[in-house]
Amino acid sequence: MEHPEPVTTKAGFVALIGAPNAGKSTLLNALVGSKVSIVSRKVQTTRALVRGIAMEGDTQIVFVDTPGIFKPKRRLDRAMVTSAWGGAGDADVVALLLDVRRGIDEEAEAILARLPELKRPKVLILNKIDLIERSKLLELASRLNEMVPFAHTFMISALNGDGIDRLRSQLAAMIPEGPWLYPEDQISDAPLRMLAAEITREKIYERLHEELPYQSTVETDQWQQRPDGSVRIEQTVFVERDSQRKIVLGKGGQTIKAIGQAARKEIAEIAEAPVHLFIFVKVRENWSDDPERYREMGLEFPKG
Repeated sequence: MEHPEPVTTKAGFVALIGAPNAGKSTLLNALVGSKVSIVSRKVQTTRALVRGIAMEGDTQIVFVDTPGIFKPKRRLDRAMVTSAWGGAGDADVVALLLDVRRGIDEEAEAILARLPELKRPKVLILNKIDLIERSKLLELASRLNEMVPFAHTFMISALNGDGIDRLRSQLAAMIPEGPWLYPEDQISDAPLRMLAAEITREKIYERLHEELPYQSTVETDQWQQRPDGSVRIEQTVFVERDSQRKIVLGKGGQTIKAIGQAARKEIAEIAEAPVHLFIFVKVRENWSDDPERYREMGLEFPKG
């Protein structure tokens, strides 16, 4: 039996691009209304294309949270940047997010120079507008629009939610008609295990970013639903040297215990179930040069 009045659904992708620390993750969380992307004060924490899904009426907006675009120095950086531009090129709308306090700095210039290559409707999102004088804000907006023709310019504060609703409804208007890509109640297509690994990695950063710059990765090895409704999760933290393993473990295992407690609490929220979390710390030399690790993070391994 046919539905008498078919509802026109819309669905599409919006690529969020911007320099590290522009506030992409905070914005994504504000638009989606749930913590789907790792938020950290440490730059370059979003490695994989973690997507958040926002519903606006009958429109499903899938956000591709591209890794920060920056001048790549190492192999991992190059993979992240390639992945960012790839994600942006496939999207229906490309949204450039800029921190207004930083204005058009070197990183913003690098992005603006390449933006015209993307033959997609582009929107400009100016973030942290509560931290700058209005006249400076308007001047910045007009300069940016001279450099790249943006279809719309939005002025928001991702942190306090200013301008978020208008941004969401305007993006929805730019999305093409089509069936929804994900079930309505599924806020993130990043599998829970990947999200769980990101959360643990975030907790390691928060505690150890001084001693442990970028030499760690986390993988969720096991995600087991228990008969009592709880989840048993096993994760491995990989570091490059034994000295780093000692730092992560801490004296008498105190550091990893604290990291595990913080991560378990947050993973339990996303899993909506009690969580038993077991974390192992292993040394894997030169993991950042291993193609297999890149595939696991959903990145292309850069040659050379």
